[in-house]
Amino acid sequence: MSVLEDSKYQSGDPVRPEDCPSNFIISPDTRREDRIPPGQSRTRKWPVLDAFGPPLVDLADWQLRVFGLVERPLTLTRADFNALPRVKVFSDFHCVTKWSRLGNVWEGVATRALLDRAGVKPEARFVVCHGYDNGWTTNLPLNDFLQPDCLLADLHDNEPISVEHGGPVRGLVPQLYAWKSAKWISAIELIDEDRAGYWEEGGYHMHGDPWTEERFRSDQVPPGYSDDGNP
Repeated sequence: MSVLEDSKYQSGDPVRPEDCPSNFIISPDTRREDRIPPGQSRTRKWPVLDAFGPPLVDLADWQLRVFGLVERPLTLTRADFNALPRVKVFSDFHCVTKWSRLGNVWEGVATRALLDRAGVKPEARFVVCHGYDNGWTTNLPLNDFLQPDCLLADLHDNEPISVEHGGPVRGLVPQLYAWKSAKWISAIELIDEDRAGYWEEGGYHMHGDPWTEERFRSDQVPPGYSDDGNP
């Protein structure tokens, strides 16, 4: 993973959920008395971490496929995506490399709305998110992917998501470590049995709950892991 920084420095205390407008979806973990999971520390910056760097494709022609165990496979253009109902989500963001950025505002399309449009088959139990970056994937339970605060986002803190942070559209699953929130998302695949993605194949946890420190599949640190990003 490489680590960069951008200019979204947070000064002062983190925004609280009660400070948000009434139309925001509030991620439940932001209501905890202590919003920082075990082993994490707060960063005021907005670090960049990824496996390969931005994909070497023209993201101006971004499309999203929804396929697998669905009734109506979809291929959405950016215009199709922009025409769908929008939501705003207030959430915290927890990186497996031990930093947490509190009080993020995301805007985009709810994962529930997308999968309602596709029609989920009864046997579907897991999701594989695919990225434009060299076939990168990550897996997660369908139930986690359908939580009310999960979305595909194209705005972060009222600004378009930069390419470095996964734009034009990235996934966002606040209740899991951030590697489960697929950057440069290109497809959503529904499956019946869990299947490891890129980091999971390398030893990262199949689930990734930050509150129980589900970082790895064993006590062995996977190759390429670093928690010295100095957030």
